[in-house]
Amino acid sequence: MRRLQADFSPRGWNRVFFLTICGTLFCIGISFFVDSYSFRDNRWQLGSDPLNDLLIPLLLAPPFFFYLLYKLRELAIAHHELLKVASMDGLTSCLNRQAFTILVEAYLERTARLATRGEGALMVIDVDHFKAVNDRFGHMSGDEALRMISGEIKECLRENDLVGRIGGEEFGVFLPGANRREAGVVAERIRASVNASMFSAQGGPVSLSVSVGATVYSARSSFKEMFRIADECLYVAKNNGRNRVEFSDAPSTAVGQAGFGAL
Repeated sequence: MRRLQADFSPRGWNRVFFLTICGTLFCIGISFFVDSYSFRDNRWQLGSDPLNDLLIPLLLAPPFFFYLLYKLRELAIAHHELLKVASMDGLTSCLNRQAFTILVEAYLERTARLATRGEGALMVIDVDHFKAVNDRFGHMSGDEALRMISGEIKECLRENDLVGRIGGEEFGVFLPGANRREAGVVAERIRASVNASMFSAQGGPVSLSVSVGATVYSARSSFKEMFRIADECLYVAKNNGRNRVEFSDAPSTAVGQAGFGAL
């Protein structure tokens, strides 16, 4: 059974209510503290009207703290939405190129710092003959095709995998911890899923396909090197007829030395 956790993040209501209560109790404590100390006699004693020490903070403090924390919550939500806008592609709801690059680089740097033998895969996916779709059916249909393809890609991925739109009709996928076999299965699943998808424009079916260039790493590597090799694999997939996957197993080696394998 999944345990429910209270949301005390800056965007959560629990934080607003909890801090409002804490602030009110603090004000009550300060009120009693100030009213109970006699500077003339230099000693502590209960004030002449202790009920006021309780009622006045209870009347004034909750509205003040609640309003302040409510505004801070709204500010946190706005900040979160701005971060989403800055990191997401508006058309496909994938990461944009900059955010995708930063996250992959951060993962690679972390595994390098931990000195662990990490592994993973990077894919570059390009929609075949996409210009023809735009020219024949218009850019609105082209946008709809990109949204559908991005959805098909996401359906083939795990929760912690990353997908970004890195060009007009080009997507990047990063599979942390995936070996050559696992990455090959995912790449082929993406290719087959897009190819089998039902897309219609102007009342008729339109066949879509993608070419995939991919590389895997099992030692320290950089995003720039992995992307270069995956992009060259994509070029080979395009030259070999499109609607196919090309892999390189050695990101630390030049593509010409590593060789390619079609799935």
